[in-house]
Amino acid sequence: MATPHDQKAAVGSGDDSTQHPISNILFIIAMQTEASPLVNKFKLAEEPNSVFPKGVPWVRYSGKYKDLNINIVCPGKDTTLGVDCVGTVSASLLAYASIQALKPDLIINAGTAGGFKAKGASIGDVFLASDVAFHDRRIPIPVFDLYGVGCRKTFSTPNLAKELNLKVGKLSTGDSLDMCAEDEAAILANDATIKDMEGAAIAYVGHLLDVPVLFLKAVTDIVDGDKPTSEEFLQNLNAVTIALDLAATKVVDFINGKSCSEL
Repeated sequence: MATPHDQKAAVGSGDDSTQHPISNILFIIAMQTEASPLVNKFKLAEEPNSVFPKGVPWVRYSGKYKDLNINIVCPGKDTTLGVDCVGTVSASLLAYASIQALKPDLIINAGTAGGFKAKGASIGDVFLASDVAFHDRRIPIPVFDLYGVGCRKTFSTPNLAKELNLKVGKLSTGDSLDMCAEDEAAILANDATIKDMEGAAIAYVGHLLDVPVLFLKAVTDIVDGDKPTSEEFLQNLNAVTIALDLAATKVVDFINGKSCSEL
């Protein structure tokens, strides 16, 4: 089987549009707990007249911050169970619909993630993802294996990373919070520092529609630590969301007045 790193494609490398100042930013955030601080920080209002298909639970907040039009979209709550619609399916559908309706210059997928102590991650660290890949799409057939892993370089932002002194690492995505042995092997093959449940799906849509995507991930739990992931995630969620809010605000302040090519 070929290795996932034999396949490389940039996520939303853009075209001439990368040269003009960014005016429309779209945040895609899985959980409303993660989104609320940013909604408040940017003084955004929930939009009652949805640009999305009738019946979906997706939520949109919008407003103006400095020179930027900002939209934050969340997949909302499951209509049957009432929990946040986390995972790759909701994320990819929401990303596609939001790009079609809102025409963003830049997408920021902000959220929480598990981190690996062996790779230097600690609780509360905020990472920019340099690469994204899946760790639970196993298709052991030549070339299909590469498609399953879906390894992609993210949109390059060297000036932003340097100016804000953000950590940079590879992100691996799967639809389970826990990690079975097969997932662990795939995550190691992806050389991941952080793992989440949405990033690579949003990367796929960004690449498909040629929209630059940044991945801003704050560490809630140490995957290779001694505490259960679910317990540590819930314990640290609120505090880490504050760290994510601060980092995301600094990112937006840095972006204001710049083009994608200047990031």
